[in-house]
Amino acid sequence: HWLVGDKTSTRGGGVLAGGLALKSRSHTARRPQVDMERETPEAAPPPTFLRGEEASSGSSSARARFERLIRRVQAEVCAALEAVEEGSGGGGVVFREDAWTRPGGGGGISRVLQGGHVFEKAAVNVSVVYGVMPPDAYRAARPDAAAGVEKAGPVPFFAAGVSSVIHPNNPFAPTLHFNYRYFETEAPQDAPGAPRQWWFGGGTDLTPSYIIEEDIKHFHSVQKQACDKFDPTFYPRFKKWCDDYFHIKHRGERRGVGGIFFDDLNDHDQETLLDFATECAASVIPAYIPIIERRKDTPFTEDHRAWQQLRRGRYVEFNLVYDRGTTFGLKTGGRIESILVSLPLTARWEYDHKDSFDTLIDRLVVCCDASFDWV
Repeated sequence: HWLVGDKTSTRGGGVLAGGLALKSRSHTARRPQVDMERETPEAAPPPTFLRGEEASSGSSSARARFERLIRRVQAEVCAALEAVEEGSGGGGVVFREDAWTRPGGGGGISRVLQGGHVFEKAAVNVSVVYGVMPPDAYRAARPDAAAGVEKAGPVPFFAAGVSSVIHPNNPFAPTLHFNYRYFETEAPQDAPGAPRQWWFGGGTDLTPSYIIEEDIKHFHSVQKQACDKFDPTFYPRFKKWCDDYFHIKHRGERRGVGGIFFDDLNDHDQETLLDFATECAASVIPAYIPIIERRKDTPFTEDHRAWQQLRRGRYVEFNLVYDRGTTFGLKTGGRIESILVSLPLTARWEYDHKDSFDTLIDRLVVCCDASFDWV
């Protein structure tokens, strides 16, 4: 999904935040070049990042509706996290907001909370991007749809999405990641008769340091409920996709306990999939906040904290080595703050670390070694 925010990628789970690689910097990357205008910081976000007729508040296009969705989700998730902070004695900690635009349309909003009473670091970002990709980049993004553009010219595209990573302080409270995105390509500039392509991607996944079955079953139940409203095959299909994607190959284990993940999704009509993405995004708060409320004040020891730091090391390893969005952004000169916003503030690596026989730790290792059916 050549998405966006410098966690740009051809496929995978990238954070949308800041902008694709700039052509002027791509000489170091040896990757397909994607032409983008430089961003301009803004004192406050504009009402819309869309351009032309779609910028109208009453536009019913898929682009306009998806932008309204992601900005609403960003506002609602940030408000929910700030409410947890305020209710836990951290009322002075709020999200910092950075907004930017581009002259030709598009822009983004990054919201980041750090050093909270409950949340060590939380980022909720949105991005809307207009750009042009060359045919080889288009073929990498959509190999199944690119047969007709081998000799065509550059391909205009539109991409929009919301992405978040939330790292709590308490070792018994899990990390959450979610990302929902929409992508369109127009006809290649040298092949005006070629069909327009569109697809959706996204998912929500959970990464605990300790296995608490009540929490994981609740989380997966909410994901399944959202999927079952549209297609009974969605949850098992997207759960397996999530388990397979978030796999740390050099460790032989999964990053966490999964959730749902999908990409290049266009096998239903556009209206259905837009509604599905809306439902999935709306499930983030009910899936996660009840877990945080139960675990944010759980007593813990320094040993618990040390184990959490080691597990966060695994999170860092996956994001920097395997996450397609992160690695593409780093190799193509993207906005570094947006690329690394998903990383925790602190993590730990120990040479030749040996797991203790703590039951909860053993259960986490087992769960990360295999795929479990939680619901």
